[in-house]
Amino acid sequence: MAPSPFIIVAIDGGAASGKSSSSRTLSERFNLLHVDTGSFYRAVTAELLRRGAPATDLAAVKTVLADLKLGTRLNGRSAMMEIGGRVVPDAEIRSLDVNTWVATYSAIPEVRAALLDYQRGQANTARQHGFRGLVMEGRDIGSKIFPDADLRFFLFADPNERARRRQQQGFQDQVAKRDTIDSQRLNESLRGATVIDSTFLTLEQVVEQMAAAVAAKLGEAPAHR
Repeated sequence: MAPSPFIIVAIDGGAASGKSSSSRTLSERFNLLHVDTGSFYRAVTAELLRRGAPATDLAAVKTVLADLKLGTRLNGRSAMMEIGGRVVPDAEIRSLDVNTWVATYSAIPEVRAALLDYQRGQANTARQHGFRGLVMEGRDIGSKIFPDADLRFFLFADPNERARRRQQQGFQDQVAKRDTIDSQRLNESLRGATVIDSTFLTLEQVVEQMAAAVAAKLGEAPAHR
């Protein structure tokens, strides 16, 4: 019997569109390494703020970026970014300061370039630890990080519904601000991706659409739950 293929699943979409919940569920169901690139950018944002490198001072930002020592630590099926051997605590990357600035820092080309190879390297991490594949969520995953991903999904939902979800989760993300930044990359991110409108869908309904495609790639019959 032929071995199961190693697959890469890219999930893009706007803030609070369902990327995190669906990617974590797929990770559990198919034994895929889960990578939340949003947490990577949050960790780097926290580090830039900690070192006093404002987003308006590109020279200071580049100095910090050049000094970052990035690693990966696994927490179950999830990849956590280490900076200088330290995983930035969730309370820190979800702080009000990080929520306020992460979209601005993430839009800086030098910041995105600094994380490009690190993000692509998560595929090797998944292989080395015996995962059947990688499910990576975040911006530009299917267009720039893994343009040849086996599966590419793009989730979206009505802005008011996404703002409601964020409030319900206890977060204070600036959905409208992030949408404005995202609009500059939308056409490229949508090209070739399977688009799912999650506005009126439950998490289970979103996941089932994705899971059927993942199962087919892995050569399995879809398991309905």
